[in-house]
Amino acid sequence: MPWQSKQKYECLLNINNAIITKKTREGLFEAIATQLREVCLYDRCSIQLYDPMDSSITYFATAKGIKPNGITCETSRPLSAGAVANTVIDSGKPVIIQDLTSVSHWTSADSMLMAGLTSTMAFPLIIRDRIIGSLHCSFKECPENIMELAGFMEQLCKQISIAIDNMLSYEKLRNVNEALEKQKGFVLEKINKANEAFYFTSHKMTKLKNDMDLVAESNAPVLIVGETGTGKDLVARYIHNHSPRSQNLFVKVNCASLASSLIESEFFGHARGSFTGANFKRIGRFEMANGGTIFLDEIGELPMQSQAKLLQVLEDKAFERVGESTPISVDFRIISATNQNLAKNIRAGKFRRDLFYRINTILLEIPPLRERLEDIELLVRCFTSNFAKVMQRPEAQYSSSAMDALLQYQWPGNVRELQNAVEKIMILSNGQKLTKMDIKRLLHPFDFEETQTQESHFLTRDEMEKRHIEEALERCGGRTGGKRGAAQLLGIPRSTLQYRMKKLEISPVSGNS
Repeated sequence: MPWQSKQKYECLLNINNAIITKKTREGLFEAIATQLREVCLYDRCSIQLYDPMDSSITYFATAKGIKPNGITCETSRPLSAGAVANTVIDSGKPVIIQDLTSVSHWTSADSMLMAGLTSTMAFPLIIRDRIIGSLHCSFKECPENIMELAGFMEQLCKQISIAIDNMLSYEKLRNVNEALEKQKGFVLEKINKANEAFYFTSHKMTKLKNDMDLVAESNAPVLIVGETGTGKDLVARYIHNHSPRSQNLFVKVNCASLASSLIESEFFGHARGSFTGANFKRIGRFEMANGGTIFLDEIGELPMQSQAKLLQVLEDKAFERVGESTPISVDFRIISATNQNLAKNIRAGKFRRDLFYRINTILLEIPPLRERLEDIELLVRCFTSNFAKVMQRPEAQYSSSAMDALLQYQWPGNVRELQNAVEKIMILSNGQKLTKMDIKRLLHPFDFEETQTQESHFLTRDEMEKRHIEEALERCGGRTGGKRGAAQLLGIPRSTLQYRMKKLEISPVSGNS
């Protein structure tokens, strides 16, 4: 089989092109096998991968040509089951067998002989001193120039090794990316579901919700203002989740929690070695938010120097990592939030006027809980139901006086404080019906003035007993007797209870005595 150097170089060039263009194992192997066929008229060609972890071999792709019985390309097999591959991988050197009958005691050789193959040659695929597999070519008739051919194939395997290693790395990277995309989708779905919980009936919150829906469709900067605990984070997430950017990240930065010396690194990232302790390159929050939304919570806490840098990034939509000079362009939407009066801060020289105008294209103001009392009962019942599911406990029951106590409280911590209060109630109530006194005992900071009054007026025994009986009656729905009556709860006969009620001037609830 005469062939010239031109064929060799063309074969090398074509295999190099295959390394660059092919994206699947089958496609790459088809290209390699086709080029080998031009210089080596094999009757069977295969590439086998070696896994040192469990000492096994698998086919890189479906073999070309004759398929001997008993040799499958579908599953992995122990290295010892492939005698030729075993010899090549153990020695790290080519194996040339011009007459397979000389090794007919090898199982794989016997299978090849039965399929009509008489000779074979195999070469180790080595990359960075590591054997990743072997290339096999087998023939019905042994080529006359097999040794010359083997010398060229040994050189060619260096390029094939690179091609195979690149494909394996590409597959691994692709699988990692697919897994990360699935994880990202799962996390986004969980976050979105967890942050869709808006409970309200008030007119103020209805108007705010309508404004949020309108704002979500645009790409304009949004400034959310409201007291601590009103749900600024929830509003920001809702806007992102209902925007065209919802499939990308929502990146939250709490400006109040950042040390002034680390703000720039946190926002824009840094290069390795850019300052003491920068042992690796870091991606900043703005770069993470590319294609998505960045939420700057408590933006009023940013130092003036950081405000100037932020303003520049908002204007240019580009920045440089700390320690680098190459601009990075990003596409993000900014949502900011604060519980401060930024107009007052501007007059005091604590906040830049130009930055305020940049972030304040759309202003959303969240009303405090005390200004939407009609939402409290709904919030209490929804939070109670949610905590009951999480804790797997019966829901707490609220008497009318208990709910009145919750409505009368000013809630300086707003919805967050209410949610924490309900969680505490669920932990301590064990599904019982709560009274006004229960609320005061469980959440005694709620009514400081009444606590002071109680401390200044020492109750008499009759007053204490009257309050105790009234609480029992309220808990039992006004029933005095029976299995769930107040008498049983107090541990006294019903007649005694009725006598004490008459003496203490406690009116029975009509129809429940």
